[in-house]
Amino acid sequence: MAETIAYDLNPEIILSQADHRLLNILAMAGLDHTPDQSDKLLYELERARVLDDSEVPSDIVRMGSSVRYRTDAGVEQQVKLVYPADADIAEGRISVMTPVGTALIGLRAGQSITWRSRDNRRHMLTVLSVAAD
Repeated sequence: MAETIAYDLNPEIILSQADHRLLNILAMAGLDHTPDQSDKLLYELERARVLDDSEVPSDIVRMGSSVRYRTDAGVEQQVKLVYPADADIAEGRISVMTPVGTALIGLRAGQSITWRSRDNRRHMLTVLSVAAD
């Protein structure tokens, strides 16, 4: 059973210029359809440190990255972070426009973040490894 998370973790996140630009477009387009999730993504984009695409370290979660993470319940997951059109949970491809996807973007291996699920419960995840595809 998961413990109650009584704190907020908002570590520094890093995004490539290309991901930052495309995710801003995606979040702005989603304001009419998924305003809460779009707002969460826009918040993450606003606080991100944006680097030239070639300067982003290899252990940073980018679009298309394969990510292994552990939840606050101790469950390990392996997913690929994708755009909504490419999402398929059965194949392990999660959209950046989901609460977990938004939480993962820009993190590096070893970092933890708290996030809220669609039912507004607070959770924490820790990135264990990142691999580019």
